[in-house]
Amino acid sequence: MPEPLKNQPAKRLMGVLGKGASYAVMGIFAFMTIAPLVWLILSSFKSTTEFRLNRVGLPHIWTTINYPGAWKLGEFSQLIGNSFIYTLGATLGIIFFSILAGFAFAKIKSRATPILYGSFVLGILLSIQSLMVPLFIEVSQLDRLLTDLFRVLGILKNGQVNFFYDSRFGVLLIYVGSGLPTAIYLSTEYIKGIPYALVEAARIDGATYFKIFRWLILPMSVPIATTVAILNITGLWNEFALINILVSRTQLKSLPLGVFKFTSNLTSDWGKQFAALVIGMAPMLLFYIGFRKQITKGVAAGAVKG
Repeated sequence: MPEPLKNQPAKRLMGVLGKGASYAVMGIFAFMTIAPLVWLILSSFKSTTEFRLNRVGLPHIWTTINYPGAWKLGEFSQLIGNSFIYTLGATLGIIFFSILAGFAFAKIKSRATPILYGSFVLGILLSIQSLMVPLFIEVSQLDRLLTDLFRVLGILKNGQVNFFYDSRFGVLLIYVGSGLPTAIYLSTEYIKGIPYALVEAARIDGATYFKIFRWLILPMSVPIATTVAILNITGLWNEFALINILVSRTQLKSLPLGVFKFTSNLTSDWGKQFAALVIGMAPMLLFYIGFRKQITKGVAAGAVKG
């Protein structure tokens, strides 16, 4: 028997063992991911007394009273709406301004381009935690300066301007600014792959840079826009640290702050805590389930330059 034929059974065996090991590892990781979610959902249908007696098993008595109780106490009807406003508004802002800046950095030649681009990309190295105190001081001082200015001009006599602190505009502004460094880096690298000849041809035809951006760059940047959206939606929806210091009024807070309320005031009511966590988790879980194909295509397309 020829030597290659003798080695074929061994190769098949190694292939089967390798595939089995791969499936085993993926199965372990899948279990580690799914099991906590299943446990959380099952626990939300238990009363606090039953949870203390039966922390792991199925509920003996399935109760749904935790959900309306958590919804009312957490004021989720308003907080979910705020989260949608913050997430959608900031994501659209990040996409638009990052592609706009990426077009300028990639296709418009200037001596200032390397300096400006480096300044934006440097923001990737800064963590949110290191910016919390400076941002709080900045928004507070800006509102104070605007208040003094409006009083001098006679526009404002009493009260104080809340244009940046404790306002939706201030939250959106900070969210967009914090998401731009990574988004600008990705958009610039992607737009560099678009042939410069297309831009030159449009310029020869008399198109302005704005028209080139509107009719050429934006349509060709859909893959990177999808990638930027995917990278930001989950983080913005679950963001807690910044909005906790940027707003104080309940009507302006987001869903994570409502969930946090249960960990401080209702530490003994486990059923409502778990129900609140499920309510907070459900929108993002449904987002991944509903758009998993688009998410996969967007990440794959956005990872390939040009």
